[in-house]
Amino acid sequence: MPNNRSSKQPAKSAKAAAKPASKTRKPASKTAAAKTAPAKRASSAGSSSRSTRKAAVASKPISPPPAKVEIPELVDQPRFTGLAASLATPSDFELSELPTEPLPGGPKNKKHAVKQLEKMGPALATMQEQLFAEATAGSKRRVLLLLQGMDTAGKDGVIKHVVGLLNPGAVRLASFKAPTAEELEHDFLWRIRRQVPAAGQIGVFNRSQYEDVLIVRVHDLVPKTVWSKRYAQINAFERELARQGTVLIKCFLHISKKVQAQRLLARLDDPTKYWKFNPADVDERGYWDEYQQAYSDVLRRTSTVGSPWYVIPSDKKWYRNWAVAALLSEKLSQLDLSYPPADFDIAEQKQRILDSE
Repeated sequence: MPNNRSSKQPAKSAKAAAKPASKTRKPASKTAAAKTAPAKRASSAGSSSRSTRKAAVASKPISPPPAKVEIPELVDQPRFTGLAASLATPSDFELSELPTEPLPGGPKNKKHAVKQLEKMGPALATMQEQLFAEATAGSKRRVLLLLQGMDTAGKDGVIKHVVGLLNPGAVRLASFKAPTAEELEHDFLWRIRRQVPAAGQIGVFNRSQYEDVLIVRVHDLVPKTVWSKRYAQINAFERELARQGTVLIKCFLHISKKVQAQRLLARLDDPTKYWKFNPADVDERGYWDEYQQAYSDVLRRTSTVGSPWYVIPSDKKWYRNWAVAALLSEKLSQLDLSYPPADFDIAEQKQRILDSE
């Protein structure tokens, strides 16, 4: 599939040319907004809460990684192949110019996407089982799917439609919201480390360590001297995960501001969706440009050879789900998974079973 990430979409290019790439809010305006806004959730597209503010201020320096970490044998993989090559963050980009609509080469419409997603299910389940089976024979490998994005980007939707294809018994799911009192007593990576999947598991992070370089930056919850150091700390943490055998798949679910508005309005038109709506989400739309800049810096400063970011066009839910599932399938396939051979005499064990009757 060709790499179309750096090309501008005609509709977006005209819009981008008509206004600055990002808006800089006056300090006084942002302060006023912070005072008048209702209590906010601790998410990259949700509002800041009192506990989130406390978390950012009380966050302690990250403790150094262990001096010696076992390095398991990993399959030597090209950095980008197949779909990953199209979704990987370009070296030079403007986030506002990266597509939020489906890329060429994928399913043409929702009907085709749903069919392809269903077909991927059995293969994904088999590879998941092989990953788990290898762990019973001593393999240290595990997979971590990390999901970030603005409110309504579809993190929960991916979990439902993609992760739902897997065996829940071997999935470790973690959602990161406002830190608890216990979490506030530790550095910002402490609660993340506790949720890392074990060998043989597929872990899923609904939001992640990146909240501490997103919302805290946008809302000035900690000084720049604090959050700016966290990029390097996160990179070091992810290198540690790789040494321990973790295949990290970082997905930024990229939506347009227009589509976000449509999805928020849809929640207000459906009584069964009222519970998903938070008035603070509307306040956060006023910080759209600031979040886009914060995400741009995240993609630039933490997309590494070992842990690249993949930007998933998410204006169409069906394409988003297909793309994440296809990327996960591609990454699992590259691991060349297999069932471990028997470490016992098969004929002997069969005879023992027959003799036990």
